[in-house]
Amino acid sequence: MRGKAMGARCSLVVNGRSVRVSTGDTPLEAALAEGMIAPVQAQAGNPLAGQGVAHQGAARPARRPPAHRARLESLRPSLPTTPIQGQEAAPPIPVAIRKGTVTEIRRLSPGIVEVVATLTKRPTLEPGHEARVTFAGLPTLTLAPTLRVDGAAEINEAVFHIPRDPEGGPVDTIRLDQPVRLKGPVGRGQYRPGGGRLVLVAAGAGFGAIWAIARAARYVEPAREMALAVGARDALDLYMRESLDWLRRTGVARIVLCADRGGPRPPDVRSGPLTAHLPSLRATDVVHVAGDVSTVGAVQVLAASVGARCYPIMLD
Repeated sequence: MRGKAMGARCSLVVNGRSVRVSTGDTPLEAALAEGMIAPVQAQAGNPLAGQGVAHQGAARPARRPPAHRARLESLRPSLPTTPIQGQEAAPPIPVAIRKGTVTEIRRLSPGIVEVVATLTKRPTLEPGHEARVTFAGLPTLTLAPTLRVDGAAEINEAVFHIPRDPEGGPVDTIRLDQPVRLKGPVGRGQYRPGGGRLVLVAAGAGFGAIWAIARAARYVEPAREMALAVGARDALDLYMRESLDWLRRTGVARIVLCADRGGPRPPDVRSGPLTAHLPSLRATDVVHVAGDVSTVGAVQVLAASVGARCYPIMLD
């Protein structure tokens, strides 16, 4: 890299790319500001540093704020828990269409199937975003791309956790090499770094969206407090044990599992509706809830009662 002084500003060439920076900036700060590297890759003290967040990639680079001090504070990798100012006002990601084919199908539980589509272009969705997904010959579904339960996904893959009827239904007709089309983003439930405890609530296959958010948050904000509540109608559909074990290993201590239906349950699975097992919400909490209409609506009401921000992810 090389630079040429120009008063209070200078021209810096990083890896063959010319950028404008203020004098006194380090090459790292210049590269961060221009989006040439992602802050999470260099976070000091992050036990997960050096491990890529599969499928999610680096965050979309924001415009460089005019205030030099504000820019440094928002980008400095040694401050991973600093709230990102103006996050809510960030311009929305343009709606895009991606096409591909089904390359993997796996039954996760009696009521959940995992479908992986390999796309011709990388999806642009953030963790928690939804998309209109059409498998050729089937009605369009609203789904949230996620990761496999072990956290794996290629950069050009879209992984879906889809509810199915144990007695059989349209989802069971999805086949390998079937064309698939994604259009999104849809909704406003995407992950937003910074600000208060992160309370994540997942009902059934809604865990897919919550898993994407939770894993991203553990990489981007490893010190941020997180509480997770996961429910299903039947304990057999609590398919995400491997995902939860990973979250515990990264320091998430508050994880609750519950099932609506009676009958035999593992000792760590509570009985009753998901809303009965949420942590006591605070006004400073940031709540993401994914699942069926009734669960999402009930959590929204609880969050509103204490003034907490709530981002719904309503799935078909």
